[in-house]
Amino acid sequence: MNKRFTLTSIWFFFATTFSLVASAQSQKGSIIVGTPKVSNLSLKQEVLHAISKGVRWLELQQKDNGLWGEEDYPALTAMAVSTILNDPSRDTSNPSPFAEKGLNFLLTKVQSDGGIYGKGLASYNTSISMMAFMQANRSEFDPLIKKARRFLINQQSDFDIRGKGDNTFDGGIGYGSRWAHSDLSNTYIALEALHYAEKYLKRDAETKLEMDLDWEMAVQFIQRCQNLPETNSEKWVDGRPENRGGFIYFPGSSMAGEEKLPNGKVALRSYGSMSYAGLLSFIYAKMDVSDPRVAAARDWLIRNYTINENPGLGPQGIFYYYHTMAKTLTILDEDTLVLPDGRKVEWREELAKRLFDAQDAKGFWVNKNGRWWEKDPVLVTCYGLLTLERIYHSL
Repeated sequence: MNKRFTLTSIWFFFATTFSLVASAQSQKGSIIVGTPKVSNLSLKQEVLHAISKGVRWLELQQKDNGLWGEEDYPALTAMAVSTILNDPSRDTSNPSPFAEKGLNFLLTKVQSDGGIYGKGLASYNTSISMMAFMQANRSEFDPLIKKARRFLINQQSDFDIRGKGDNTFDGGIGYGSRWAHSDLSNTYIALEALHYAEKYLKRDAETKLEMDLDWEMAVQFIQRCQNLPETNSEKWVDGRPENRGGFIYFPGSSMAGEEKLPNGKVALRSYGSMSYAGLLSFIYAKMDVSDPRVAAARDWLIRNYTINENPGLGPQGIFYYYHTMAKTLTILDEDTLVLPDGRKVEWREELAKRLFDAQDAKGFWVNKNGRWWEKDPVLVTCYGLLTLERIYHSL
């Protein structure tokens, strides 16, 4: 039985932005937590400038029907809407016409089963679209958010004997459609939407939530993706320092590849983006900060901290990595990281400056490495902006 997450408190408010405020208990060793924030006005202004330039570029990419990206995959439109609504320079007294058109397009993708999708990837598109509707903060969207929440809960995998968690993929969530099995990326995105939806819908004391995810089974799936021998008995699990505590994509598969050890065992390599996704998943499942699985994940991320690459993958998926990094470290209220060599890192400043350098003069970002669609400037610009917005609102 898992203790509930006690990072002192995590609460949400929905006004003009969808912001998360969290404070973490002090930890000995690798992380300095809860130190007084020193306002960095210069950095904040630079971040604001980069955001404004990026949002203006993003708005110009919107199609006449309110769409960004492809008709059948509303997630990208939802990300763009969330980015615009979270722009700290936005005039909140006047609705953004770009966000309005985007929300209207998303409404055309609401299905009778409660999902928000086109032809496929139902779980993924629903999760991200829910976030946009919640960030819009309108009571008129509450019924569709409730239905989308129910839809996502029903996407939780439970193969073989129902309720037993006897299949490796039980408890997680996948893309939907032809990708039937669970993976950690979709699981974290769905848990995020469900966690926020519960907080959002319960702002109305009279709201009753009829069903809930099997959170214990979800945690069971997450730990099956973690390189931690004490809690994961999968054959590929590796307890050596280079992998211990980190995460892979799904049980039996790592995008960072595998390594054959001298004893003949095949170990799967942990990597950065999924390790942040795994830690976020534990957070959304309200696990205790002192839980060994949480501590091991934090330790791996500190040992492998870098903004120069997605650890284990180089340039592949690096903007996804930046986004999950910023989410995790702002939720945990981490200010200064102390690396194994003793170096103290102001990660917000380092990450922000890396994004400043990577931003095109026109305002967009793009990854020269196109794995996971990161050659799409609209997608990557959304990642870049959402990352900077996280930083801005936490300064």
